Amino acid sequence: MLYIKETRGDIFKIIGANVRYYRGLYNLNNPKNKISQSKLAEMCNVSTGLIGSLETGKVMGISIPVLWNISEVLNISIEKFFENR
Repeated sequence: MLYIKETRGDIFKIIGANVRYYRGLYNLNNPKNKISQSKLAEMCNVSTGLIGSLETGKVMGISIPVLWNISEVLNISIEKFFENR
């Protein structure tokens, strides 16, 4: 039997917190080319509201292609979004 510690909501909170963390880290490392929620949304072809809701843990679902696009823009592996730090 597979035991999953996190609930569905917890997983999306972890993903959102990691998106927020890695966007902030990207901005620290690229001070002249910062990515706001709005700019990230535009680059990933999603709404700014989706990025904001994702980063604040209010999203209860997101597609793998969108996560992939976010990881590509932030230059990190998609697996980083699932790490429970």
